[in-house]
Amino acid sequence: MESNLNSLEIRFGRLIDIVIDAVPGIIGGIILLVIGKYVINLVNKLLHKRFEKRNVDPSIRAFISSIAKIVMWVMLILTVASQIGIQTTSFIAALSAFGLAVGMALQGSLSNFAGGVLILMFRPFEVGDYISSANGTSGTVERIDILYSTLIGDDGVRIFSPNGPLANSVIKNYTKIVQRMFEYTISMTYDKNVKDAKDIILRVLRSNEHVLTSPEPTVFVKELGDNSMILTVRAWTKREHYWPTRNSMQEKIMLELERNDLSLSSNPTQISIVSNANDQGQSKV
Repeated sequence: MESNLNSLEIRFGRLIDIVIDAVPGIIGGIILLVIGKYVINLVNKLLHKRFEKRNVDPSIRAFISSIAKIVMWVMLILTVASQIGIQTTSFIAALSAFGLAVGMALQGSLSNFAGGVLILMFRPFEVGDYISSANGTSGTVERIDILYSTLIGDDGVRIFSPNGPLANSVIKNYTKIVQRMFEYTISMTYDKNVKDAKDIILRVLRSNEHVLTSPEPTVFVKELGDNSMILTVRAWTKREHYWPTRNSMQEKIMLELERNDLSLSSNPTQISIVSNANDQGQSKV
């Protein structure tokens, strides 16, 4: 009986020693928890202010805030556990391995996600903008999601473009500009008077109220070919008048040149058929 009491006393004494040794760590862990919670709330407030200042999309604002909050809480819990004396090495290793596996499995999706975040934060384009990118995507932006952006092509087809390649390519935003230049190339034979052709083209362009006078329309000889010369026509119009003006001017210029006997070159190709040794004639098609 006495030996059992002595054994119980020894175990109780060891427990008291463990508690006494752990008190400083527990107190430090509680202090870290309080301070960490205050820091997390402060960082969240700073993020919200920064998002409001940059006018970040509300959906991406809430998502990033949640991710940041989760990451900070995980770091805080691990720090507090380590301060108390709990071994966290194995837990961190398992968490790292899990994160690596998930990252490799979702590499493409993560790339699209990162591209969506960049697009929503820096806004190279918005819903309603007409854009084209170096990867061949072009159309009017209908929707911007985290992984994909939806565009409506010129032919009315709905295009789903992954945000990863889209964010990493050169993007041309035609809606953000005030005016656009349209350009034609015209082929004319050398027997035509180039000065008369230039005067006619400029007159047609200046007769349209939507063609801007500054910058002025220009017509110049771009190239001298074997059978014809190449004229380049450039003119500017406001963004909203681009397509109607460009298309109507092209037809009017062609009709006016034909009316003044300055029709465009068709660049006919001559094919010669040479006979064999038994037939010394030559025919041309």
